Amino acid sequence: MDKKNVGSRMERDYALVRSAIVGDQSAYAELLQAYRENIYFMMLKMVKNPDDAEDLTIEAFGKAFKRLKSFNPEYAFSTWLFRIASNNAIDFIRKKKKATVFSLDEKDEDEDGYGGSYDVQSKELNPEQKLVKGQRIEAMHKIVESLKPKYRTLVELRYLKEYSYDEIAEELDLPLGTVKAQLFRARELMYEILKHNVKNI
Repeated sequence: MDKKNVGSRMERDYALVRSAIVGDQSAYAELLQAYRENIYFMMLKMVKNPDDAEDLTIEAFGKAFKRLKSFNPEYAFSTWLFRIASNNAIDFIRKKKKATVFSLDEKDEDEDGYGGSYDVQSKELNPEQKLVKGQRIEAMHKIVESLKPKYRTLVELRYLKEYSYDEIAEELDLPLGTVKAQLFRARELMYEILKHNVKNI
């Protein structure tokens, strides 16, 4: 690979990072556009599911953009971003494995043929858990309603109506990149609201 091209790309990326830190929204969009496809295909290779890969791609950019001030310009932005995306995907895979439901009839036998059984807890919520879950859902709806209209619409379409990114872009007549960029900003706003209202949820 041409070292001159690598150097110029690093300089370009760092200039965009500096601009993004001071609030230049076009810099965010340019960074997203430059690396979205590569991050998506890396996520797809790791999780083997297009929808999960899309969500993890947006999450990766969201986490990276939130930490821009900690970025060290001695390293390539792409390397830093890929590390964040990879770690996030690994966490996702671990959580998904933990959530795997084992069959009640399935036996776990070791190499000597000794079997064990899984202690499977009931998924049925008790009354107190149902109440807490209901309160959380109500609180989440209030947070969504507190967002600006453009963000609220995106969140409702994606997470309440379960539209795909392409369907949202078509519904709102927006470029796909704009939908994805605005969606991770919406999620970041929701995260900030949640942080300040965690005692109520």
